[in-house]
Amino acid sequence: MDPHLLRTFVAVVDHRSFSGAAVALGYTQSAVSQHIAALETDLGSRLVERRPVAPTASGARLMEHAPALLLRLDAARADIARLHQDRPTRLTVACSPAALAPTVAKALAELRAATHALELEVRVMGREAVLAEVFTGRADAGFVDGAAAPSDPLPMPDLGPTVTLAAAEEALSVLFPHGHPLARRRAVRLTDLSQAQWIDAPDTAVPLDRLRAVCRTEGFGARIRHRGTDLHGLAALAAAGHGLATLPLSVATTLPGVAAITVSEPRLVHRTELVHPVNPTAPARQLAELITERVVTDV
Repeated sequence: MDPHLLRTFVAVVDHRSFSGAAVALGYTQSAVSQHIAALETDLGSRLVERRPVAPTASGARLMEHAPALLLRLDAARADIARLHQDRPTRLTVACSPAALAPTVAKALAELRAATHALELEVRVMGREAVLAEVFTGRADAGFVDGAAAPSDPLPMPDLGPTVTLAAAEEALSVLFPHGHPLARRRAVRLTDLSQAQWIDAPDTAVPLDRLRAVCRTEGFGARIRHRGTDLHGLAALAAAGHGLATLPLSVATTLPGVAAITVSEPRLVHRTELVHPVNPTAPARQLAELITERVVTDV
C-alpha cells in the first residue's frame, strides 16, 4: 500500500472534499482523484463515495488503520533523522494540560538551571497530539497524563521505540459545581456517578471512555463536548452545571467555581508520564534523569 495514496485518502475523508484535500496537500484535484482510484484498485474495493464525498464501509474500516500507519511511518523517519543530529542547547517539550503540574515545571526549572544556555519551548496540546509530536520528532520529549491504578503505567499506543517514565502520581478528583448535593463530601465513588451527566473533554479531563474502562460500565454519558486545552474553560462549564469532569486534585483545587472531591473507588491515581525516543537528544536525556531522581526521592 503506497503511503502517498493513503495520505491522500485520509485528507479526502477528513475534508469530505476532493478539492479541499487537493488544497491541503498541494496537489491538483485530478491528481487526488487519481490517487483515490489507484488506492481503490490496489485494495480491490471502493473506498470513497463521490457525491456526497464520504467513506464507504471499506473506507471507514481503512480509516481505523490509516492514521496510526502514517504516524508510524513518520515516527520511523524521525527516529532515523535523530541518529544524525543533536541539539545540545535546545529542548522542545509537549505537554497535555493537566500534565504540566508543579513536578514537571520544577524539573524543567532544574534543567534550565543546570544548562544555562538551554533554549526551552513548552507546547500544551491534547494527549494524542503530544504523542504524535514526540513520535514524529517535532518535540524532543512529552508529558502525558491519565487515570490508572497505583504504579500501573498509562495505556499507550504501540507506535515505535520509545521510553516511558513515571513522573508523578497524585489523587484523582471530580469537579462538582458549588451547590451540588455531593459537593460537600470528602470522597466519591466513580461507579456511583456513572449515570450522571459528564463533560466530554478528552484533551483536558480524563477521557470518558477511560472512565468506562476502569469502572467496567457503559455509563458516563456526555452532556456536552469540550474541545481544546483550556482548563479554566472546562471548570467554568462544570461550575455552570453542564456536567462533571475528572482532574488531578492539585490542578482542580486551583480552579474557581468548582468543588474538587477525591475519588475513593475504584482505587485510581492521576498519573503523569514522560515519553521520549530511545535515542533522545542530550537535553531530553538530562530531563529523564531529573525525573527519575525526583521519583526515587519522592518514594
